[in-house]
Amino acid sequence: MADFFDGNRRVAVGMSGGVDSAVAALLLKEAGYDVVGVTLRTWQAADGGEGRCCEIDDAAQACRVIGIRHYSFNCISWFQRQVIDPFVADYAAGLTPNPCVTCNRAVKWERLLHFGRVLDAPLVATGHYAGVTRLPNGRLTVRQAAHAEKDQTYMLCRLTQEQLAATLMPLEKLSKAEVRSIAARAGIPVADKPDSQEICFIPEGKPADFIRAYAPEQDPGEGWFVDENGNRLGRHKGITHYTVGQGKRLGIALGYHAYVSEINAARNEVTLGGPEALMRSVVYCDGLSWMGLEDLVPGQTLRARAKIRYHHPAAPAEIAMTEEGLLRLTFDAPVRAPAPGQTAVWYDDDGCVLGGGRILRAE
Repeated sequence: MADFFDGNRRVAVGMSGGVDSAVAALLLKEAGYDVVGVTLRTWQAADGGEGRCCEIDDAAQACRVIGIRHYSFNCISWFQRQVIDPFVADYAAGLTPNPCVTCNRAVKWERLLHFGRVLDAPLVATGHYAGVTRLPNGRLTVRQAAHAEKDQTYMLCRLTQEQLAATLMPLEKLSKAEVRSIAARAGIPVADKPDSQEICFIPEGKPADFIRAYAPEQDPGEGWFVDENGNRLGRHKGITHYTVGQGKRLGIALGYHAYVSEINAARNEVTLGGPEALMRSVVYCDGLSWMGLEDLVPGQTLRARAKIRYHHPAAPAEIAMTEEGLLRLTFDAPVRAPAPGQTAVWYDDDGCVLGGGRILRAE
């Protein structure tokens, strides 16, 4: 599971209160590690409710059943600065951010490693469906899980070499059904707890409503729908209500099935077009994070398989660096609706992450 770890075998397991992290802790304990459970409290709603990533009572109960110590740490202000404030600013700028990708590097791993040092635990672990591996070039990376339907490497693409060097991921080869079965046999009370499909601090899945309540000064207000020639089609509710590729709940009838093809925050405009307007062959990325590769230099190209969103099947592409320091993804076949602000991730043929970045624009 982690043949490149030596020395102190105490591991701090990030306990969200769900079944995956509980089983990760159980498996590590059974493998002989000295396990402590750590819950990072990252969000509290106005009504006192907690985010799905930090349900402390469920995490503490799971730790009692497993027979390990449990600690919780307040990271609410850290999470606000690192995740929520950038998320709100990006949406107000017409982007579609991915807060979970940001959170994994800047909050979960950063804070888990920090509190692990406090607890004399040099290793950390999570219940992600992925593996950590060292490539022949010496770089550490995450490898796709054995069961593709649960693979979470996309969300982990920004982890650093230092973070990976201290990380265990015991669920790499397990299916969700197997994880639930292990939890049930061990009597862990969250064995049948449903998975959350929402952003942890937006339980209703409505970013625009959250932004209006959290930072009303950043709500851009109503604007115009336009067609691809700039002709006005009707009023929209505000750019925070829309993402590139959206084709439902637009609030406008045009006599054909329209999709959001572009969002222009400077003009407070949302461009609508037919399905053909969503197809792009070239995607440019900034904010790069290198994992399986150390870097690329301008003029160097590499074949890879790339994803432009979490549920996008990785597609063949050529990656290259531009003279401006952007990464260019040129897909063999056009891909649908790459959204500025979303994360693109590129893989080698063995399912190992080479790197990731923020989508800047597409053409």
